[in-house]
Amino acid sequence: MPMTFAEKVLAQKAGLDSVVPGQIVTVRPDHVLMHDNASAIFGKVADALGTYGIANREMPVIILDHVIPAASEKDAAGHKKIRQAVERFSLPHFFDIGRGICHQVMMEERFVRPGQLILGSDSHTCTYGALGAFATGIDRTEAAALLLTGETWLKVPNTFRIVLRRALKPPVSAKDLVLSLIGKLGADGADYRAVEFHGSVGTLSMDDRMTIANMGVEMGAKIFVFPVDHSTREWLSSRGFGPDAYEPVWADVAATYEREITFDLAEIVPVVAMPHKVDKVKPVTEVAGLPIQQALLGTCTNGRLADLRIAADLLKGKKVAPGVRLLALPASREVLQEAIASGVVSTLIEAGAVVLPPGCGPCLGAHQGALAPGERCISTANRNFKGRMGCKEAEIVLASPATVAASAITGVITDPREVG
Repeated sequence: MPMTFAEKVLAQKAGLDSVVPGQIVTVRPDHVLMHDNASAIFGKVADALGTYGIANREMPVIILDHVIPAASEKDAAGHKKIRQAVERFSLPHFFDIGRGICHQVMMEERFVRPGQLILGSDSHTCTYGALGAFATGIDRTEAAALLLTGETWLKVPNTFRIVLRRALKPPVSAKDLVLSLIGKLGADGADYRAVEFHGSVGTLSMDDRMTIANMGVEMGAKIFVFPVDHSTREWLSSRGFGPDAYEPVWADVAATYEREITFDLAEIVPVVAMPHKVDKVKPVTEVAGLPIQQALLGTCTNGRLADLRIAADLLKGKKVAPGVRLLALPASREVLQEAIASGVVSTLIEAGAVVLPPGCGPCLGAHQGALAPGERCISTANRNFKGRMGCKEAEIVLASPATVAASAITGVITDPREVG
């Protein structure tokens, strides 16, 4: 029976020959990700953990990233509780503050391989679909149950097939592509669907694929996933994975899809998502000239070296506009070190940027970079909901690294094609 990627992985993990959309299967994930919310997750099952312990100590990966360093006594107490639980249960996969944003660290620290099933108590766990994994977010209660039992249930999703044609034309980037896709299909356009990417995937780098997969949940998708190709294998090799270390999974040629969409990459232009919806997408040219007070470069969506370098290339020899705060947020310590070694950080600082520690803080309004009433921030993050950056009377505009850098230079939303 021909199957899609999602059907194949869930059948394998459930020990079944085949599955169909809508079927409920019991699975044992390869890993479950937790971050600062691990404190609350441990708290949900504290008594049971005391009695039964952790079902599989190799399964949890805990990465402190949301409010780092701790911004309050409450945050510090939560971090302390997590460190104590890690020690008590001898959990081997723990990364304390400063290592980076959980999704980037999961990739860098070799916890993601093609064909794996990875669940995480963060909605952007879907990022790992860039490496050909079935990766999706779960809530805290599900994560707590996984600690105790090592298994959970999932419903097999229907699948969309997105066929890409030709290639993007720089400075148009993967962020413009995924925003355009969400703008076309809507924020609920792929609710509980698996989304496979086909066609000219080879024109997209691994960084591009991470950016795109990261925002799958913003279209309601269960997963966004890319096939394993030469770029994937090169990336895995750079992390020490030989071809025998993983077994790629991909859809059968005759698999059945609920919907097929074709996207011509060469026709995509720089776009932004206007407040307060991710699918409120417009070409930059339609909103150019709107003043900004803050620009955020980085996060788990666009905080890799390639993203920072795009911005640095535009900012080199220029200055951030008066009255604008440019925050640069590397996705991990590794990215920060690479950016320092390559001179990217120096360029950003010379232009007037403020470099923040690798973490999530300003993206969700939890720490650093909060907005004031009436302010507007242009951001490379993945959400622009009202109040997302700490103020319900502020506005967030989502854009690519090039558009954010160009706008930081001029002080107004600017098409990066207009900035040399």
